[in-house]
Amino acid sequence: MTFFSQAAAPGRPCSGRRPGPTFWPALALFLLLAGCSGGNSTRQAAAGQGAKGKPLPVSVAVSTSKDMPVEIAAIGTVEPFATVGIKSQVNGILDKVTFREGERVEKGDLLFAIDPRPFAARLEQAQAALAKDQAALANARKQAGRYRPAAEQGYVSTQEADQAETEAATLAAAVLADQAAVASARLDLDNCAIRAPLSGFTGELLADQGNLVKAQADAPLVTINQVSPVKVRFTLPEKVLPELKKRLTAGTLEVRATPSGAGDKPVVGHFSFLDNSADPATGTIRLKATFANPDRSLWPGQFVDIRLRLAVRKGATVVPEQAVQTGQQGAYLYVVGKDLTVALRPVTVAFSVGGESVIDAGLAVGETVVTDGQLRLAPGATVKPLAAAAAPAGEGATP
Repeated sequence: MTFFSQAAAPGRPCSGRRPGPTFWPALALFLLLAGCSGGNSTRQAAAGQGAKGKPLPVSVAVSTSKDMPVEIAAIGTVEPFATVGIKSQVNGILDKVTFREGERVEKGDLLFAIDPRPFAARLEQAQAALAKDQAALANARKQAGRYRPAAEQGYVSTQEADQAETEAATLAAAVLADQAAVASARLDLDNCAIRAPLSGFTGELLADQGNLVKAQADAPLVTINQVSPVKVRFTLPEKVLPELKKRLTAGTLEVRATPSGAGDKPVVGHFSFLDNSADPATGTIRLKATFANPDRSLWPGQFVDIRLRLAVRKGATVVPEQAVQTGQQGAYLYVVGKDLTVALRPVTVAFSVGGESVIDAGLAVGETVVTDGQLRLAPGATVKPLAAAAAPAGEGATP
């Protein structure tokens, strides 16, 4: 269609006619329709080329059958197996510190030495008082031994004999008190040497040599943490409690902890503690696991990934996790046929972990599935497999 204005005849003035008010909108509508028609034609041509052109390159893998451990995942916090705050039992001057902050100490190692001279003097004083009363007691017993026969024969009164025996009994009690005083003084002297009650690592030193320390002060001189073995605390939803208790009755449960920065190498331990009540505020239960930790890869206060192994599923059908797609109807994947055409297959996924998924229904062992390139596919499309490999071995499954 061509739009034009009529030219004036020779010798006649131009009529002065201009396009009407509907001319320009009509022109715009015409151009718009022409453009849309051309765009649709282009897209239809491109779609036709994709369906009838070369096979689409995709990555594939073959489903396999393997034993898959069923595990519950959580985040845990490492705790020392035992913690002891070292405090002085006596008042005195801190005479010696025999360790450095943060170093490992063994049970029985000397940590602190308090000036023992005042306590040695008290011990000698208590021992002297004991010796004095022991001598007096020996003499009083001899006197009582002489007075009793003399009173029976009438040489002394019975009252004098009774007084002699009372004096001996009083001195015997004094001797017992002196013995206790000696034991207490000796204990104070022994407490001047403060030793490690367990093997572990020392923390920050809070009192330096030369300071006056007090008995049973609020703050410890140093804290020792035992890290071999070590514990890990974590929580799980209370809904897993029935299954957990069922598994616990069958035997010890294995727990794996993976610290960050350790090359994803898990540390294996065992389940050791289930709290006696659930937290009603969070709906969780508190648990602990114990690890031998000989190389001390787990450190108190560290966050770790926890996997509590409940069971092992025998002969599970496994595919790479990236093969499974999610649509409006649920999980599905593309299965490659012998003629290299793909079919969309709905599947039931039991769990996924470690880069692989366990398929409960919808797929058989040995079938080839697409692992990359699904966005370009449609049912019936022809593909060109780039690689065919078995699903990688996994470390565990999360229900």
